[in-house]
Amino acid sequence: MMARPEGSIFKLCFLCSLIANLFFGVNLYLGRRGVGGWKWSSDEVNVQGLSWRRRRRPSRRRRGSARAHGRAFLDGAVADGRPACECNTCYGGPDCSLFLPSCSANADGGDPLFLEPFWKQHAESSAVVVAGWHRMSYSFSDQTTLSQELESLLRKLHSQVGNAITDDKYILFGAGSTQLLNAAVHALSHLNSSFPASAVASIPYYALYQMQTEFFDSADCSFQGDPARWKNATNTTGDIIEFVTAPNNPNGQLNEAILHGPNVKTIHDRAYYWPHFTGIPSPADEDLTIFTISKLTGHAGSRFGWAFIRNEEVYQRMNMYLQLNMMGVSRDTQLRAMKLLKVIIEDGGREIFEFGYKTMTKRWDRLRKTLSMSNRFSLQKVPPENCTYFQKVREPTPAYAWVKCEREEDKNCIEILNAAKILGRGGSIFHDDDRYARLSLIRSDDDFDMLISRLESLVAKEDGAKIM
Repeated sequence: MMARPEGSIFKLCFLCSLIANLFFGVNLYLGRRGVGGWKWSSDEVNVQGLSWRRRRRPSRRRRGSARAHGRAFLDGAVADGRPACECNTCYGGPDCSLFLPSCSANADGGDPLFLEPFWKQHAESSAVVVAGWHRMSYSFSDQTTLSQELESLLRKLHSQVGNAITDDKYILFGAGSTQLLNAAVHALSHLNSSFPASAVASIPYYALYQMQTEFFDSADCSFQGDPARWKNATNTTGDIIEFVTAPNNPNGQLNEAILHGPNVKTIHDRAYYWPHFTGIPSPADEDLTIFTISKLTGHAGSRFGWAFIRNEEVYQRMNMYLQLNMMGVSRDTQLRAMKLLKVIIEDGGREIFEFGYKTMTKRWDRLRKTLSMSNRFSLQKVPPENCTYFQKVREPTPAYAWVKCEREEDKNCIEILNAAKILGRGGSIFHDDDRYARLSLIRSDDDFDMLISRLESLVAKEDGAKIM
């Protein structure tokens, strides 16, 4: 019999033990010291050590620190060997502790930063560390550009939330809903007619519909404004493509299609059809429906959207547009979206939707209370909806306030708000009267607090303002 190589086994075990201890020792050292001598916080990944540190007890945040009024990112500018703080609106200084009292409240844009605290609570479970060799090919192993796992997660999420029926429908990914909207216009133009199509949207409508259609200046489609002018038309040539936004941007209404008929094609924009913003009375079951991750998880910068399409020909035309345009959504983006969805799906979306709904409810309560003292400004009225997800009738909590200036002499509401150091968007941007203005309620806590402060000051200056 051959002798057992006990000495070799011992040496091998010793070497493995040495390597393991060296790895964990370096890991611990980097975790304590941080990159470049800087100590990383518990919600930032240490890339060199590929490790996460978590405090046993949350420490009291020092008011005025970058953690309170700003954040540092790994891909941000570097100052003194560490990522520099990127400050929230109205804060400055190297650690974002300097309050800037003369700044304007930023209620412009649609950055959904109100969900940032949720993701800080789930920093570890939502983190993605990508190896250098990850998905280097143009396509997946099945020669497509769509992750089958991500597709499965999206269909599962819609089933859990009950906001869309996805069975027997094709799915496509795009760079946010923006790209998918134009892909849909392309696919529906000339579908059943040799004449150019007309794109329409009910006023007030999301400005991108018109801007994008006119920018690409296609001979196949032109933007023709409000669908009401087409409702009783009998001599139309070519197809009509109607954008239907539910909930609507800017006023939060659950819009429905105005036009019907064999030459009418509809694009349903459901970006805000989530329990953060509205009751879910029933699942959407439409021929072409578009969603985006920006208003679901808040990750607008990831640029990821998806569309469900019933008709195979429309699907093929949209797919060809997307393949020629960008050869599929970034594999890194799909990986991050998949990671985020896994966090949400784990409890059926309960935690993130309750967090989002409670946050938006508190913000709307504060806004209504502030403007209830005013005789000059009013808010849109959106009726309550039965929500099958929360299993109750609930008040809507739209992403935006659609403010109207009620005084006869106040013909331009956004100018009045700007003069009071409040940034927003005027009604004419949405093809409506400039007596209206849109204020974003989904930005950071600092942005919203400053908005309320500016509105309170503006209302207090009114003649005949109500007294609390």
